[in-house]
Amino acid sequence: MTERDVRSVLGERIASVRSRIAEARRESADVTLIGVTKTVSPSVAEIAFELGLSELGESKPQELWKKAAAIPRAHWHLIGHLQRNKIDRTVPLLAMVHSVDSLRLLEALDSFGRKCGSAVPVLLEVNCSREESKGGFRPEELPALSDSLMSLCGIRIHGLMTMASLFEDSQQSRPAFAELRELRDRMRTSMGLALPYLSMGMSNDFVIAVEEGATHVRIGTTLFEGLH
Repeated sequence: MTERDVRSVLGERIASVRSRIAEARRESADVTLIGVTKTVSPSVAEIAFELGLSELGESKPQELWKKAAAIPRAHWHLIGHLQRNKIDRTVPLLAMVHSVDSLRLLEALDSFGRKCGSAVPVLLEVNCSREESKGGFRPEELPALSDSLMSLCGIRIHGLMTMASLFEDSQQSRPAFAELRELRDRMRTSMGLALPYLSMGMSNDFVIAVEEGATHVRIGTTLFEGLH
């Protein structure tokens, strides 16, 4: 496939996803589309950026390092696990860490933010599907951590993130997304924070996530399938 073909296909896909988001969104809430570039080369990711997809995401820090070097003007999001020994190299490249999945990682990010004099923007990953294979806090854990979270001055908690189970019928993802929204609303009251962001929804279920209040959706396959 030529670069011209990639540009044409990708442009059509981005427009289609944006249209579906617009149709599904609650009231007038804005939804940020994050293009997950983990299956494509830096050159394809750069074409996506040139087509207006300024928010890009990666699951692995090493891949993010490579692509952020190639496309430094993009706003990069880490959506996969961040090991504490990769914080120093990874966090300065990021607009946000979506996948903060433990108190130990929170404390390490807090230490980094204090050292740098700039709070690290994070989302707390919540395992609403309760699958053993997924990371993240259990929903019932977070209310008890409110005091600990409030004491961390080197991070800024912008909201919550989850991954629903993979279902053939995307409607079955709705309870997990609704639970995340309801948990966020309770934490707003208990913590006194705005927590404006809900990062939820991927290629198979992003429309349902938007209907349930997603502010950020993480789309890979629908945008990039077949492109390299």
